[in-house]
Amino acid sequence: MSDVISDAVRPIVWSGDHLKLLDQRELPARETWVACRSAADVATAIHGMAVRGAPAIGIAAAYGLALDAMAGRDYDAAEQVLAASRPTAVNLRWALDRMRRLANRSAAALRDEAQAIHREDLAQNLRMGELGAALLPERGARILTHCNTGALATGGHGTALGVIRTAWQQGRIAQVYNTETRPWLQGARLTAWELMREGIPTRLIADGAAAHLMSREKIDWVIVGADRIAANGDTANKIGTYALAIAARHHGAKFMVVAPTSTFDPACPDGTCIPIEERLATELTQYQDRVWAPAGVGTWNPVFDVTPAALIDVIVSERGVSGPGEAVRGMSD
Repeated sequence: MSDVISDAVRPIVWSGDHLKLLDQRELPARETWVACRSAADVATAIHGMAVRGAPAIGIAAAYGLALDAMAGRDYDAAEQVLAASRPTAVNLRWALDRMRRLANRSAAALRDEAQAIHREDLAQNLRMGELGAALLPERGARILTHCNTGALATGGHGTALGVIRTAWQQGRIAQVYNTETRPWLQGARLTAWELMREGIPTRLIADGAAAHLMSREKIDWVIVGADRIAANGDTANKIGTYALAIAARHHGAKFMVVAPTSTFDPACPDGTCIPIEERLATELTQYQDRVWAPAGVGTWNPVFDVTPAALIDVIVSERGVSGPGEAVRGMSD
């Protein structure tokens, strides 16, 4: 692993006969680990948000298939339970399809492939970090980011947060603002934790404060990740991203999406075909044991939204920097 990885933040660790996942539900209060010994264990960890972030979900799922292969369990059943764990993140399906090509091979071959997916994701993140950082001002950049797209959400370094990490190392960044990211508070709990570990200057804001911030202070770039990118460049990401893109366009901030090509879905023509996961009401009405909404209140809890390609300035992948539609079309080149 590269020395560029901040303080060795590695949320996914293969331990030879089982998978260890840093439980992101417990951060930043505690660093605890979930031990997974089967595909079902991994699927539970993915659905329960112990591991999250599109690239990390794909990596974990690949290891889940390897675990069941090593134990001699049914491959098709393992694939089915993993595929159902999070429907919006296309990286999950991508990883399962890649592993499927080795379904008739040995358990060792599946384990090696999962490890290759993990290594490749880290290398891609480092590449995207360099490409994205080069778009920022040479000095004094002020950045807004949403959700968590760092080492915790990937195989290491991060996608959008990887760009911020690299730009900080290059001396380009003056200030980062990160949203709290309701309802799971990934920004407040995870992004702030990662940024502070490295001494990157960050200020936490409420999701609803972003437009006001842009009206009061120049933001150079809004930098976000993605869970699925349609063929026309429409992009699904954590709920609240669409509102940030609208505010950025109004206030003259550039909007960058950073995602590996495993996030691209050429078979999906536009954002209307992206499945948007809706989760439990309790994610809105409480956090852990703290309940703040009245019992029985109606809720609507979509956890992703779709940002139209017209609101995106660039998409950065390991293949390069391009406009939204060009990025996905380039996959067939």
